[in-house]
Amino acid sequence: MTAEHFDAVVVGSGFGGAVCAYRLAEAQRSVCVLERGKPYPPNSFPRAPHRMKANFWDPSKGLHGMFDIWSFSGIDVIVSSGLGGGSLIYANVLIRKDERWFVQEDLERGGYEHWPVTRADLEPHYDRAEAMLGAQTYPFHAPPYSGTTKTQAFKEAAETVGADWFLPNLAVTFANAGKPPVPGERIEEEHRNLHDRDRTTCRLCGECDIGCNFGSKNTLDYNYLSAAKRLGAELRTRCEVRTFRALERGGYEIDYVEHPAEEEGKPLDTHDPHNRPIRTITADRLVLSAGTLGSTFLLLKNQRELGGLSPRLGAGFSGNGDLLTFAARASRRVGGRRRIRVIDAGHGPVITSAVRYPDALDDEVSGRGFYLQDAGYPQFVAWLHQSLDVPSALWRLRRIALGRVLGWLREERDTNLSAEVGALLGGRGRAASLLPLLGMGRDIPDGRLSLRDERTLENDWHKERSSAYFDRVRHESRRLAEALGARFMDNPTWNLSRLVTVHPLGGCPMGRNSQEGVVDSHGEVFGHPGLYVADGSVMPGPVGPNPSLTIAALADRFADRLVEPRSTRR
Repeated sequence: MTAEHFDAVVVGSGFGGAVCAYRLAEAQRSVCVLERGKPYPPNSFPRAPHRMKANFWDPSKGLHGMFDIWSFSGIDVIVSSGLGGGSLIYANVLIRKDERWFVQEDLERGGYEHWPVTRADLEPHYDRAEAMLGAQTYPFHAPPYSGTTKTQAFKEAAETVGADWFLPNLAVTFANAGKPPVPGERIEEEHRNLHDRDRTTCRLCGECDIGCNFGSKNTLDYNYLSAAKRLGAELRTRCEVRTFRALERGGYEIDYVEHPAEEEGKPLDTHDPHNRPIRTITADRLVLSAGTLGSTFLLLKNQRELGGLSPRLGAGFSGNGDLLTFAARASRRVGGRRRIRVIDAGHGPVITSAVRYPDALDDEVSGRGFYLQDAGYPQFVAWLHQSLDVPSALWRLRRIALGRVLGWLREERDTNLSAEVGALLGGRGRAASLLPLLGMGRDIPDGRLSLRDERTLENDWHKERSSAYFDRVRHESRRLAEALGARFMDNPTWNLSRLVTVHPLGGCPMGRNSQEGVVDSHGEVFGHPGLYVADGSVMPGPVGPNPSLTIAALADRFADRLVEPRSTRR
């Protein structure tokens, strides 16, 4: 039986895969996207505890959910599984990589990264990606968005310490074109999205990182993937690629398994062919866009079949300098006394503004540059945090009860308890005055991904090698916290000599040749025509700011090569 054949198969639907799929379909190529996760239309992201419990990815345990968590010896990694990849859980920030941060170090003389592309190379691709993703800055000066206290507080703190505060582009719809921003307004789409569901403008609920149930986030399923499907691309969800091999006649053969919806919640051995029959398709071009961990894992697992892969396979891992800290119990002086400052980090999108700290490459300071951003969280987290104030709530309840008893004894007729009940919900304490500070930047990309066996990925990256960088991030985070009148708090994992990253990069780095990288500056694997990698794994080092826009821009550049006839190549 002859296997299905496509001009191109794209593995994964994140910022690399979605862009490549769209560009291939736009060029009238037959393309099939294989995404292991499921689609998430509006109102499908779980919120109840019993549903969140199942919202993780481990099909062998019956889990077909969105969050995929990896734990290595020195770092934990959180990635996403679902149609739209990392866009489902990222914080929407679209910042271009700094022009001077395209490092070109000598890898043979102790250098860690050499970028074979420049900012100028990517400028037109950044433009295309921003337009497609519907980039908008947070409408901080327009009511009701101007009431976002965390943005104002972060801005004032940045100005106090003399830092460079700005509003970055966000992939969020705050307003329809030519109209003022209004939360909860129906979004006007030129074409119906692939879910065939209505979307509404940002409702300021702080739930960006756990899936936007209102469709306000311009996730990849609403733009690139919807456009790709409209142009004829086939999007297959719940399809996980296991192996692939080069064909003698050219092209690639890809094996994958399906994770049926009816088997969700049922633990079983997903590597048993009786439980998961192997399906096979072929393609002239194969694009691996399974994410930093996924694409590197697939190449490591299949390197015997391919042969001749670069010795740099697995090298250059970085967490993009991710470090989460906290400014707790913010306060300000009012009339000679210190009062709790309301931050309300759950009001607004997860991130609204940022501060850029320069790099030695900018000829301004010594050290490696980074960004700090005003992170937020869903409002229900504020309720959980406020529950830590239960003792004080019980004390308030005791006072209220005593007051009522005394009122009855005095035969007072006040029957309105509104103020008393409201007081039970707490003051402006823990939750209202907490601001998470999200740092990211140029840590040292010296980690290496490897396979211990066919199913176990390992990573030797540790924070100690980037200690000077992290010390500077913590120092500046502390200064911002102090400017807020707050107490600086480390992430609990810091004292355990561990970090958590949501921006894993590297493993299949770009290079000028196979000694420097796994792929060339157009994403094609050295020595394997028609095999591409397009995701965060191709970064030769940290991006610095949030990587999503740079991944999309690189994928758009790679697509120029993907869609051109081979006969036209030099």
